Amino acid sequence: MVEKMEEYSKKVMENFMAPKNLGEIEKADGVGKVGNPKCLLGDTLLHTNLKLKKIKDIKKNDLIISHGGKYTAISETFNRNVNEQIIVLKNRLGEIKLTKEHLVYAIKVPKKDKFLRTKNKKTLIPAWYHSEQLEKGDLILYSILSEIKDAEFLEINSIKKKLDYKSKTIPSKIKLDSDFLRLAGYFLSEGYYSDKTTKTHLAFCFNLNEDKLVEDVVSISEKIFGIVPTIKKNTTKHSQVVYINNVFVVRLFKELFESGAKHKDVPDIFMTLPLDKQKHLIYGIWRGDGFFNTKIPRGGYSTISKELIHKLKILLLRQGIIPSVYFEYEKTDKKGQKHQECYRIHVGGKESTEKLAKILKIDLKNNKPESINSWIDNGYLYTPITSKILENYSGKVYNLEINTAHSYNTDAFTVHNCGDIMWIYIKVSKNDKGEEIIEDIKFKTLGCAAAIATSSMVTELAKGKTLTQAFNITRGDVANSLDGLPPIKMHCSNLAADGLQEAINDYYKKQGREILKIIHNDNCSCCNKEKNCNKKGGNI
Repeated sequence: MVEKMEEYSKKVMENFMAPKNLGEIEKADGVGKVGNPKCLLGDTLLHTNLKLKKIKDIKKNDLIISHGGKYTAISETFNRNVNEQIIVLKNRLGEIKLTKEHLVYAIKVPKKDKFLRTKNKKTLIPAWYHSEQLEKGDLILYSILSEIKDAEFLEINSIKKKLDYKSKTIPSKIKLDSDFLRLAGYFLSEGYYSDKTTKTHLAFCFNLNEDKLVEDVVSISEKIFGIVPTIKKNTTKHSQVVYINNVFVVRLFKELFESGAKHKDVPDIFMTLPLDKQKHLIYGIWRGDGFFNTKIPRGGYSTISKELIHKLKILLLRQGIIPSVYFEYEKTDKKGQKHQECYRIHVGGKESTEKLAKILKIDLKNNKPESINSWIDNGYLYTPITSKILENYSGKVYNLEINTAHSYNTDAFTVHNCGDIMWIYIKVSKNDKGEEIIEDIKFKTLGCAAAIATSSMVTELAKGKTLTQAFNITRGDVANSLDGLPPIKMHCSNLAADGLQEAINDYYKKQGREILKIIHNDNCSCCNKEKNCNKKGGNI
């Protein structure tokens, strides 16, 4: 882990690198769980298994991509009001706005010449960092969806409506193969449908010079549906449209891909298909409305559908292709033509363009040397933070509880589901005097170096102590035993002491006894100087 380690004492580093009492006690007598309630702004976009959702719209039991690349269920949702400065971080995928101590999966890149080189950056170890610790040039790790679930067929609703005597029936099952996935890609880029009673058709719009794509659509339609499409050319608009006139085909595409260009979406069943199958979907999408310049080389794709651009981002990352995502506001060009707001994907870089060219069946020879600042390794995109700013914010912020994974993907970052989080486990017995003592104590902590070190130290301070003595271990005791903490990290000692007190009170609750209350000492120096006291006494 690379943090500003020079800020830490030798004892902090010892307890971080070799923590004492790490682990969990089975059937513990008391368990304390504490964490910092750190949150994201409500408009933050998250990847669920069905839709891109704002965090304020997320519900319990929604499935979301965790930092392990798997879909994980949300167990709880939270929100609260704040009035404070927040952090805005940006990278090539987008931006995130979050509270200062929310944890982001990242790498701190030391300000040394050797780490200007990518090969040396790859030796650094990732960890969870508070957003305020991160700077422009530090690397974030973005989790790539890793789940693979193959599907062989799609079921078709082939029930005719009353008085429908003309509609041609199609197979009740459609094979989800390369042909259908290409057709799906063409539709996502160039297609629309009409489901009016007298005008029921699926349509694909192409340029007059895209005869090969037209031929492919016609061939796939005949092969899969047994339907020969009609083609209408318009030389004035330099376009040609392929029509598949069938109510069941329209019904299938309507159910799969939503309606209207702005709402087009890749269905969940497609997102976890094997990578070789997904290549055909990408081919259809990109060939339909994307471009590829072999001279530069680079590729680009644009759409007015937010869902489609972010699903395409995931599909590309699964192929080892690194995209950049951009948003463009509605505008009027020099010719007076109005353009809707849209989303763009750019693919550059030698390795990424080579992989995309291979999927698009483009012969590409790229011998140009390049400097690499982003790469994919072991299921993560490593890419630098391009901007960091502070903003004043007053309003609601939101967070989630995700069991086991404790993390989730936004549209551009992988974040923890809280700030530092800590579990303290205690085993209680009696000594020769009949006093209750902490016989054994262990901890689990997800957080920064200071959080781990303070967890280790508080367990060392508490082991063998009576419950009274252990409860009276203060935040200051923890920090002093580590020979001090940087001011920005004092909250970690607070967390460790609070976790111990929570575990002791959990023990008392299980015993049916009155829990212990914390009393601030008005005569202590910190209470006289600070609003939030770090030195606490106990009322036993």
